[in-house]
Amino acid sequence: MEGFLKKDKRQQGFDKAWKEIPPWPGFSVPKKAYPEITQWQGKEMRNLGHCISAILASLLRNLDSSQYHDFKSALKCVSTLVHFSLMAQYRSHTTDTLSYIESYLQTFHRRKNIFLQFRTSKATRPQADRQYRKLRELMADQRAKEVYHRTVANRRRQANQERVEMSDLRADLIRRENHFSFMKMHYLTHFASCVLHFGSISMYSTEIGELAHKNQIKDGYCRANKNNAARQILL
Repeated sequence: MEGFLKKDKRQQGFDKAWKEIPPWPGFSVPKKAYPEITQWQGKEMRNLGHCISAILASLLRNLDSSQYHDFKSALKCVSTLVHFSLMAQYRSHTTDTLSYIESYLQTFHRRKNIFLQFRTSKATRPQADRQYRKLRELMADQRAKEVYHRTVANRRRQANQERVEMSDLRADLIRRENHFSFMKMHYLTHFASCVLHFGSISMYSTEIGELAHKNQIKDGYCRANKNNAARQILL
């Protein structure tokens, strides 16, 4: 999403709206600007889900006709994923709620390609850079052989054309290699079937255990004499 906003020069507007969100019950005002958050915990993710649709909707103002369709698709994609997340947090589900969840997920998958060009993996980028350098060297050798047969204006025009062609080839390679095939994306497709088989997924949350480890285990260990500390903590 950050790449999408930077492309249309809306990153600054998003950051401004992010900082100006007022407090309300159940929502913690962000203490950092959006780009400054390097590690997203559960609290930050919940806050983001509460307000991201409204922030993106505020950016739909004063758009060019060429930008409006892309921003509308991006807003629809993000909103359906947020709806999926909110409904997945229900403590109990019915066939109706599960059908809503499936519908939101299908809509998200239909719209997610709007972000595909910004989904570049760490392996694809070096590959594109190598291809770019190889093609640049090949064109430079070819241009050196023809240097005496062209005028200065023709050489400059050819160099500009080659630069555009190399950039287009690099962008085309990145688009071909980009994908959304990773485990966290695949897990969402199994949510409804897991609820039908095992019941509410919230019963299997590890958040309570993590909080207990932070507050009870660590505090108990600090108060222990470090001699058979596990027994002292449990008792």
